[in-house]
Amino acid sequence: MTTTGYLLVVALVLAAAIAAGLSYATRVFFRYRGKMLFTCPETGKPAAVKVAASKAARSSLTGRPDIRLTECSRWPERQDCGQECLSQIGADPQNCLVWTKVADWYRGRACVYCRKLFGEIHWHDHRPALMGPDRKMVQWSELPAEKLPQVFETHWPVCWSCHIAETFRREHPELVVDRPGRRGPMGELIPQRVDDARKADSLTRV
Repeated sequence: MTTTGYLLVVALVLAAAIAAGLSYATRVFFRYRGKMLFTCPETGKPAAVKVAASKAARSSLTGRPDIRLTECSRWPERQDCGQECLSQIGADPQNCLVWTKVADWYRGRACVYCRKLFGEIHWHDHRPALMGPDRKMVQWSELPAEKLPQVFETHWPVCWSCHIAETFRREHPELVVDRPGRRGPMGELIPQRVDDARKADSLTRV
């Protein structure tokens, strides 16, 4: 093999190694990007954190990714903690993402108004909302992430369409004309076919 050929082989090997390293670093970056929910080892309560994804990606080029926090809902008061919560990441950081936990909570549930089951949740638009015991609605993205587990225990899911419609109804009642029909205990409109079925069922029990 000539010197030129040898140098070409070396260059190709180096290029392949660099490409593989950059590809791995990119996967590491996306794996740890985004706000996560951990259980604080000190308090036993949820804490919203962010991992230094860029630092983890850079360190992965020379060895194992260095995983450290850049944000925590308990900072700055507890900024000097040992970050023991990082042990909860495990092999699949995606399960710790706030978005993953939110999507899992909505999946399979029905909107308290229209009764439509939730499927895939859109991140950038048409975000679903929540209705509390006081009948007030709020979008989950407007709440502190560390409060979501507690909120999920007391609130009901509301789809984006019903959230918009009911918000408009509340803010502009003079512009709303209600269609005839029955409403359930949460204020949801009961479709006629559902109402008829309930009446028929009640008659058969008499």
